[in-house]
Amino acid sequence: MQLEIRPDPAEVGRARRWARSRLAGCGIAADEPLAETLVLLVSELVTNAVVHTGRPAVLRLSLDGAAAESATVRLEVTDTSARAPVPRCVGGEATGGRGLALVDGLADRWGWSAEGAGKRIWCELDRHGARRRAARCGGLPGYEGLSLLDGISV
Repeated sequence: MQLEIRPDPAEVGRARRWARSRLAGCGIAADEPLAETLVLLVSELVTNAVVHTGRPAVLRLSLDGAAAESATVRLEVTDTSARAPVPRCVGGEATGGRGLALVDGLADRWGWSAEGAGKRIWCELDRHGARRRAARCGGLPGYEGLSLLDGISV
């Protein structure tokens, strides 16, 4: 499944809604830790693609067998910028720059590769690891005590 993303910040909300609907179609409820984490990661990776490249992107979800306890869900965002993603160290007062830190802290695996003239950033979530990730969110610098989706609207 894939969604074409225009280079517009409003597309981030559309991407979250699209991801939620795909999860629901696979029997994963919106309030499950896996769904909450996946929607947050969609938000971060699509935001990075839209803000840092200013070009169209493609969001892909691989949900085959996602309802099974042993399933792995894969999220990919492909864009046409060859610039490598670089995690940043930001101060506590910064209003941005934590996207890849969240991906690193919440995904079971993540990485990126060159894709034609651009790149593909991907992450994977193991369904059985969802509760562990939800508990880990409080250990991310600047996110102590926050719910995964605080401040994210649709």
